[in-house]
Amino acid sequence: MVDRENILEVPLRPLVWMGDSRKNIREFPSEVRASVGYALQLVQVGETPTDAKLFKGVGSGVYEIVKRYDTDTYRAVYAVKIGKKVYVLHAFQKKSKQGIKTPQTDINLIKQRYKDALAREEQP
Repeated sequence: MVDRENILEVPLRPLVWMGDSRKNIREFPSEVRASVGYALQLVQVGETPTDAKLFKGVGSGVYEIVKRYDTDTYRAVYAVKIGKKVYVLHAFQKKSKQGIKTPQTDINLIKQRYKDALAREEQP
């Protein structure tokens, strides 16, 4: 039996999926998808996942979750300092052969979606 008096309910911040980020995460391998989903759920309750790191050069409060699976690397980039929502800006499988650097096309897309999220938040 569960003692409901001792259960703390924490409100979840809404997730806003920008562009094709949700579709892309759904295409990740199931283990990666579950891990990214859990990390985003932590973000929704105000926690910072242990594997999240700042994504520099875009804006304040932009983080990325990096998951390695087999020989591939998967990333989800999100913003937390835009209103009371969590904006998932981009999710992708890194295909660059240039080390750990994020490809410029992905950086440009993240920057544009960040601007779009800021504009969306300003709308009444």
